[in-house]
Amino acid sequence: MSKRRAIYPGTFDPVTFGHIDILVRATAIFEEVIVALSEKSAKSTLFSLPERLELLKSVVSHTKFHCPVRVETFDGLLVEFATRKKVSALVRGLRAVSDFEYEFQMALMNRHQSRHVETVFLMPDEKYVYLSSSMVKEVARLNGGLSHFLPTVVRNALREKLKF
Repeated sequence: MSKRRAIYPGTFDPVTFGHIDILVRATAIFEEVIVALSEKSAKSTLFSLPERLELLKSVVSHTKFHCPVRVETFDGLLVEFATRKKVSALVRGLRAVSDFEYEFQMALMNRHQSRHVETVFLMPDEKYVYLSSSMVKEVARLNGGLSHFLPTVVRNALREKLKF
């Protein structure tokens, strides 16, 4: 029997406690989880790929999980990366109904690309339902408190990036 492995893809710009919550939940279900950062993103990011990779690795190394977690980058289609890694599940977080339509369309597109890769939707703890990287960056730009949203290493990197 093969290991139940999953990929948790995202931009993670920056990684928040909401992302970490979904990752912890995924590690309770799967035997190994790969956190995957795309080398090419349609989103404009504040942090570069190497910066996001380093922040994710730091956060993962300081978090207790139920199974092994690796952080990697990939280029190309996510389902092709999943196939190369012999992973049959993609983990996506759903915060609100507004996330569902986009995530549902993406899951169907991924299924069309590969029938061997399923999408698993996980909901975060209620205290993170409102939390998004975009919202956190806006709070940071307005010099608001970030301790409830971001790990210390990420908070410091964001403050440094925004120079305040």
